[in-house]
Amino acid sequence: MHIHILGICGTFMGGIAVLAKQAGHRVTGCDANVYPPMSTQLQAQGIELIEGFSPEQIKLMPDIYVIGNVISRGNPLMEAILNMGFPYISGPQWLAENVLQGKWVLAVAGTHGKTTTSSMLAWILEYAGLAPGFLIGGVPQNFDVSARLPQTPALAKSKQDGKSISPFFVIEADEYDTAFFDKRSKFVHYRPRTAVLNNLEFDHADIFDDLAAIEKQFHHLVRTVPQQGLVVANGKESSLNRVIEKGCWSTVEKFGTDADWQASNASGDGSFDVIYQTKPQGRVNWDLLGEHNRMNALASIAAARHVGVATEVSIAALTEFKNVKRRMEIKGVVNNVTVYDDFAHHPTAIDTTVAGLRAKVSAARILAVLEPRSNTMKLGVMKDALPASLKEADLVFCYGANLGWDAAEALKPIANKSKTFDDLGMLVEAIASVAKPNDHILVMSNGGFGGVHQKILDALSVFLVEK
Repeated sequence: MHIHILGICGTFMGGIAVLAKQAGHRVTGCDANVYPPMSTQLQAQGIELIEGFSPEQIKLMPDIYVIGNVISRGNPLMEAILNMGFPYISGPQWLAENVLQGKWVLAVAGTHGKTTTSSMLAWILEYAGLAPGFLIGGVPQNFDVSARLPQTPALAKSKQDGKSISPFFVIEADEYDTAFFDKRSKFVHYRPRTAVLNNLEFDHADIFDDLAAIEKQFHHLVRTVPQQGLVVANGKESSLNRVIEKGCWSTVEKFGTDADWQASNASGDGSFDVIYQTKPQGRVNWDLLGEHNRMNALASIAAARHVGVATEVSIAALTEFKNVKRRMEIKGVVNNVTVYDDFAHHPTAIDTTVAGLRAKVSAARILAVLEPRSNTMKLGVMKDALPASLKEADLVFCYGANLGWDAAEALKPIANKSKTFDDLGMLVEAIASVAKPNDHILVMSNGGFGGVHQKILDALSVFLVEK
């Protein structure tokens, strides 16, 4: 089958392209901006990419068009597809019908931590020899790919036929809408047998009116979990408690305080003990910091246990977990100044990310560099929460271009330590001019941020030498 993907360079749609190619389909695709790293990753898979959405692409005559949720009415290629009456389908529905059907799906949902928890869970299953498939909105460093089909487990390979394929598939389950013609959340299509509900806050203000609207979508997900399935939920989240109270027909295990799964005796290096129903299970020895990562770990351990992975095996796997690219990823060190990249963009994620770095670096200076570019942040819905989320930073540099609100005004409560710039070059120069040896520069954005990480590193090599 030949499929043509509209909006192929997004993480999710790019993952679908990889899965379709691995399944033996001919895959082509287009997007408004075709550039590395996604373009090179896809081209390395033998996937032909086209810049833009010219109606001329209908001459490719694919069997079906797979439509990403970035595509809206008025898109010239989409209008041509509709006018010609050609078959089309959303990315989540194509995935459900062609990859997930018949699989034991483990779906990880939540406002924060989906990518990290999905990566942990996929790695635990891999470590346990279960060879899962996965589609994750980031690149787990234990795999170096964001998507793959289920593989043949090591135990099956030892059998004479060696043809048994793993039944397990881990997916990052996003609550964002499916497509312009399907306004349900993506995760409603996945029908998991194991569902992780990490947390739930108001987000995606461009499509949801309030928290109750998102809770309704999460309940739609819960309603699809079978009676013999498992819902793993953060017991500390009142929003998730409300979701489950609306009706749940599956077993529920909770993690957090006063829950089935708890973390205790956390040390400064990140290690902690795992407790299940008051009984110690072992200690996770790793260097990931912060309560949010401990909660992610508990959720992944509980989900893996549901498919038969012993808790001690999960703990051993997490000891070898390498985290996800763009999650406190060190981009470089110049004259003892360390530059990090992190995907944080929601105030809660910014708060936990900065707090995690603070726990790691103690009294050393943290220079937080922020680009509020998500749809929710651009609308200004969360702007009043920004100052508090940056309380652990020593200095704050905000890139305020292309916002519908005044970033400097929003950051007035921390005006003594914050600066706002509309020019990226001036932002970089300001950071480099005040940086000192032993500083930690934390860049937070859910986009490429104009390659600011390397620009900062380059500028540091000049400014620090001149000093």
